[in-house]
Amino acid sequence: MASILFKWLLASSLLNFNTSFSFPARNGAEVKKPETYHPIFVSVTEIEHNAKDKTLEISCKIFTDDFEKALRSTYKTYVDLLQPKDKNAMNKLVADYVQKHLLIKADGKTLALQFLGYEQDEEGIESYYQVNNIASVKKLDITDNILFEYKKEQISIIHTTVNGNKKSTKLVNPEDKYSFEF
Repeated sequence: MASILFKWLLASSLLNFNTSFSFPARNGAEVKKPETYHPIFVSVTEIEHNAKDKTLEISCKIFTDDFEKALRSTYKTYVDLLQPKDKNAMNKLVADYVQKHLLIKADGKTLALQFLGYEQDEEGIESYYQVNNIASVKKLDITDNILFEYKKEQISIIHTTVNGNKKSTKLVNPEDKYSFEF
């Protein structure tokens, strides 16, 4: 469901894109990356309880250009998630940022998200996390303010699945908390 929604949002944003180009100068000047404009600022977080493995599996999808700009602003460093000079450094930035902006409590217990990695998925970066030793879930308390400091128009969409029961919500900046009961 989240991938369908993200693709729909992506398709609508691509209809209104604005790209700027720079051509390489003969003196070897650096070529500017194309900048894409999209009229909506959204992240999609999916949380699924895997009862068999007793894990909570989490993924966060964020538009690449917005995410890179927010990381640059937050950490005051060079950021290129698509062609990183140092993949380990980018992994640390992605993990640190998301773990500070996505807080999850299961049945009142604050969870530590274990970062598994990230990859490019169309126009977004999808990062993956896992929490072990979660036998059951009755309530999830979520704080999700991913990119809220970057864009006041930012929206967070959260999808959860526990015991086959799917629930979703939308958080509009500055609203950043929601509880799911199963």
